Amino acid sequence: MSFWPAMARAFLWALLLSLGVLVIYPLLWMALNGFRSNSQIFDTPFGLPDSWALTHYAAAWAATRGFLASSLLVTLVSTVTTVAISAWTAYGLTRTPMPGQPLFVAFILGGMMLSPTVALVPLVRMLQGLGIYDTQGALILLYTAFRVPFTTFLIRAYMLDLPRDLDEAATMDGASPGTIFRRIILPLCSPILISCIVLHILFAWNEYLFAMIFTNSPGVQTLPVGLSSMLSKQGTNFATLFAAMTISALPIVILFFLTQRYFIRGLTEGIGK
Repeated sequence: MSFWPAMARAFLWALLLSLGVLVIYPLLWMALNGFRSNSQIFDTPFGLPDSWALTHYAAAWAATRGFLASSLLVTLVSTVTTVAISAWTAYGLTRTPMPGQPLFVAFILGGMMLSPTVALVPLVRMLQGLGIYDTQGALILLYTAFRVPFTTFLIRAYMLDLPRDLDEAATMDGASPGTIFRRIILPLCSPILISCIVLHILFAWNEYLFAMIFTNSPGVQTLPVGLSSMLSKQGTNFATLFAAMTISALPIVILFFLTQRYFIRGLTEGIGK
């Protein structure tokens, strides 16, 4: 290899390593501080822990496990409902002939232009009228309603590139639209479905505004609100706060590393085209 290509390759590797350090080091620093005391954090902020006791992690787990359970319930249920509704809607918009179809597409995708903060007061009144205010059901309903347009947009863009010959062949064999959707379209759309699942989990797990406004009870509030309340109650116990933040971030980091190949593939083959 000549000099300049070797220099370019070395520069690329140095850039990638630098970016990796910028991304990984704050997470590693946060996790390590969960093993240290407050004095160690302030005296040697970039040093290693003197001991590897799990005291602070045990205290953080005890303080956040109720919020974790609530976040897990809201995230899983809203993910299933959002992706299921969006996939069926995208199938109808791409495979079902209907008069005025562009208007339906514009109406559904226009939901992406709605700002949730504008509708906070009417939403509070509506949820109170339905009797589901301060429940996980309220968050599931809101997360589903506000994420369906965007998720439909992604899945529809992917379905537009699927060959229609498969649908016609299945119809000639006597398959109903529901069977075609379940057994042909959904398996072919697995990359974009995984991408949408990951995106919705990231949104629902970290969402703070709705969780703060539409929930009051500690047993209903999700993890971001729980971390905020911990900050006010244990504002000087930084080691426990770092441990709690590590516990909250760990599931998302693991999920992304396990699904990153399918996540990138789904986006590049769908909306990237």
